[in-house]
Amino acid sequence: MIDASPDLDPRRRRRDLERAAVETSDVLVVGGGITGVGVALDAASRGLSVTLVEAEDLAFGTSRFSSKLVHGGLRYLATGDVATARESAIERHLLMTVIAPHLIRPLPQLLPFLPGVSLRQRGAGAVGMVLGDLLRMQARTPRSSLPAPHPVSARTAKRLFPALADDRLRGGMVSYDGQLVDDARLVVTVARTAASRGARILTRVRAEALRGDGAVVSDVLTGERFEIRSRSVINATGVWAGQLDETIAVRPSRGTHIVLDADDLGSPSAALTVPHEGSISRYVFALPQRLGRVIVGLTDEAAPGPVPRVAEATEPEIAFLLATLNRVVTAPIRRAQVRGAFAGLRPLVDNGADATADVSRRHLVSLSDGGFVTVLGGKLTTYRRMAEDAVELAVRSRALASGPSRTSSLRLIDDDPAARAALPDAEAPVAPGLAVTRGRIEFAVRAEGAMTVDDVLDRRTRIGLVDDDRERSRAAVASIVSRVLDEFD
Repeated sequence: MIDASPDLDPRRRRRDLERAAVETSDVLVVGGGITGVGVALDAASRGLSVTLVEAEDLAFGTSRFSSKLVHGGLRYLATGDVATARESAIERHLLMTVIAPHLIRPLPQLLPFLPGVSLRQRGAGAVGMVLGDLLRMQARTPRSSLPAPHPVSARTAKRLFPALADDRLRGGMVSYDGQLVDDARLVVTVARTAASRGARILTRVRAEALRGDGAVVSDVLTGERFEIRSRSVINATGVWAGQLDETIAVRPSRGTHIVLDADDLGSPSAALTVPHEGSISRYVFALPQRLGRVIVGLTDEAAPGPVPRVAEATEPEIAFLLATLNRVVTAPIRRAQVRGAFAGLRPLVDNGADATADVSRRHLVSLSDGGFVTVLGGKLTTYRRMAEDAVELAVRSRALASGPSRTSSLRLIDDDPAARAALPDAEAPVAPGLAVTRGRIEFAVRAEGAMTVDDVLDRRTRIGLVDDDRERSRAAVASIVSRVLDEFD
């Protein structure tokens, strides 16, 4: 097993890029989202040599636009997809107890008993929570990680989510799921763990054409075009997978969230679960986040046509999320109180269903006519299993000498940004009122592969989720990024 530094800095990028152009790796991974970095880690932990290329930045696409939940698949039970629900519960167990307990916390989720939630929805929700707990038991997740679901009084419900409407509140049900510190941080941490096993993680390198034994790529920073040779190739580009593999039918679905100030909702300590009107299987969640925010989401809208570089929330989706939330709160949240909005495209495998909400969330791993593997679909929670299946197919189809997957027992790296800070005033906030330090910005460049101000704002700290926060911190972030990058010239 190769031991290397986990740090992704400009100097390492230059060195790894030079080697990738002349050496043949065992596995070439295309795509730097959660699936791609998961594939890189799975392959590297088996002792295979790995090169990963990503056209933009780590977590640039769908992986940073999730609800930031590591969930046990309760929704899939409601639609009868027991296999996906069971797989989600098992992967949640591994993430919370073995792989990344330092990146995940148990999150209470409250289903309120209010006039806006029908008796049928209350009953279905309560039954679903009990069934979800059975999945937890089957996965052997301890109560210390995920406490049991239980009813709560109106007083407790108000304490957990103070903005709840007082009128005819009859308590509620609370269940627990896993919440990531941040989805983009999970991606970066998996990538750095792969790098510590010798994987080459190359951002700003675009794959233009794939073969079974390599790819034609271009360095986005210099425009240089060259070939990377590899004994196997895995296409993990998400909603862009069909552009490299014409045999795959991708059906993107847009999931939108809005960002609110936690103070506007009484600074809740639990997530709020609100069923769609008339539905017992679809919900809107109000989820407390870092930096004093709450995100509310999410939608499930078909997104046909060309895949945009970055998806955008639509006004009808924002209005729907506000209307759903306002059914159960005392003071309606106005459009002007929305501090930001973001949207991601789910890379669903087209199965001919009428609505994207009915498209299976099971993942697909297939061998293309060109001899490379494509992995598509799935959920953030099940990234590790998707990666394992993709590498297994690559190993079999290309006759690679490899041991079994080790990622189910491999803990992701956990290091302290403060311990790496070298700049003055490292503990000072990067902007007044923001709980992000100057040292955190430095660490993003020095160790996490950030190369631009937007990398830091949008994918290492999430300051950029609120436009006002972005603008008042941009100058300070730019200064730190420039200063650290100068060290590597």
